[in-house]
Amino acid sequence: ADREATEGLIAVSGNTMVEINCETDFVAKNEAFKTFAAKIADAAAEAKANSADELNNIEIDGKKVSEVVDEESAKTGEKLQARRAVTVEGDNVAVYLHQRSADLPPAVGVLVAYKGDNAEAAHQVALQIAAMKARYLKEEDIPAEVVEKERAVQEEITRNEGKPEAAIEKIVQGRMGGFFKDVVLLDQPSLADSKKTVKQFTEESGIEVTDFVRFEVGQA
Repeated sequence: ADREATEGLIAVSGNTMVEINCETDFVAKNEAFKTFAAKIADAAAEAKANSADELNNIEIDGKKVSEVVDEESAKTGEKLQARRAVTVEGDNVAVYLHQRSADLPPAVGVLVAYKGDNAEAAHQVALQIAAMKARYLKEEDIPAEVVEKERAVQEEITRNEGKPEAAIEKIVQGRMGGFFKDVVLLDQPSLADSKKTVKQFTEESGIEVTDFVRFEVGQA
């Protein structure tokens, strides 16, 4: 129980994505483990699980997922865990699963809920999220405390650089713009068209992203 389970895979069923962990790549790429994870993902999708607690309390064949995981752990000899689950709402959901190498299962998963009928554009947005690791859809989605903390950090950096007091506010404002481009999906330069932001790309492609989630094995 005290051992670290930081390997594993991301599995998707319908609009639901789960992370199932193990200790080693050896188990992660085993077909039995992948089948086991897919079974949990299917049960999570049926229950529309949206948290680790909900995931682990789902019943599969009369047993809770947590119990099924413990039994599978005993078979593999490794610590396994059903770490998290999320379900996105939307009629249209693009899915992207990324493998770090051909012999390993997906380690990054993205769900993108969107309005519109341009599935290829939605796929491009999913690729963008996988690669650029956006944390929020819009600037308004960032919690105020996160913005204030980043602003304080940038102000301290700017002061330590010896910038004139009168210029600090403007410099910090510019650096906050860079922060937003890093963490806000719609503000990021589009990988599909570098001359446009993701917002411009989606608008011109006839879609509106309403929600997204990115999971990476072993990451927060």
